[in-house]
Amino acid sequence: MAYVTTPDGTDLYFKDWGQGPPVVFSHGWPLNADAWEDQMMFLTGHGYRVVAHDRRGHGRSSQPWGGQTMDTFADDLAAVIEHLDLRDVTLVGHSTGGGEVARYVARHGTARVKKVVLVGAVVPLLIQTEHNPHGVPRDVIDGIRQGVQRDRSQYFRDFAPAFYGANRPGSAVSQGQQDTFWLGGMQASLASLYDCVTAFSETDQTADLHAFDVPTLIIHGDDDQIVPIQATAMRAAELVRGSVLKTYEGAPHGLATTHKDQLNADLLSFIRG
Repeated sequence: MAYVTTPDGTDLYFKDWGQGPPVVFSHGWPLNADAWEDQMMFLTGHGYRVVAHDRRGHGRSSQPWGGQTMDTFADDLAAVIEHLDLRDVTLVGHSTGGGEVARYVARHGTARVKKVVLVGAVVPLLIQTEHNPHGVPRDVIDGIRQGVQRDRSQYFRDFAPAFYGANRPGSAVSQGQQDTFWLGGMQASLASLYDCVTAFSETDQTADLHAFDVPTLIIHGDDDQIVPIQATAMRAAELVRGSVLKTYEGAPHGLATTHKDQLNADLLSFIRG
């Protein structure tokens, strides 16, 4: 198993597959690098090297006390990229991972970055405020924390249907896939899961998006019940100069699974272009 140790002593697990131009993936809460395997398998078959790490406190990485901030997530991503000496990287971030990628660009620049893809990302700001009226109400965010702390096992079972749109008429999402979501959540530490909610919901990343200076593709489902498109992708597309927004009709938050063929094709086209 491959690990890189960060300056604060946290061991980050990563998978590194294939050969060719590098594509680095950052996953969403409460999952781990396995959430990207459909995209990773596809891209390795088309001549790309793909890398994905488990965020600190999640999956197979160390479970330190603290450090659940976008600054630390970005620095951890930098540690993986620099450890492997990756250059001309395409960064792909989903949900919280999109925030991680955005903070990486703002904090570490784009000297090693060629392109960026934000998928169902939480940027620029998820929580509802006076200036972000389409965001998620604070009581809903507080409910996530309470659910995780009270009974995270049942909470993740209850959360999975909305994540994948399995609660919509005609959904073909399997119970097995929903169980995989539960498993990913159960592999993270309770403290990391709890603290990460603040990071992904209350971090204003407007300034981060202004720092983007590479081609950027923004992908979002218009039936995302977790990260509302009006508060995030639509605003992000206005803030990132020259970005392209692709809206997936009827797609949920977990579109890397439910719409994997469409996403794979769009990733390949964008990376090659």
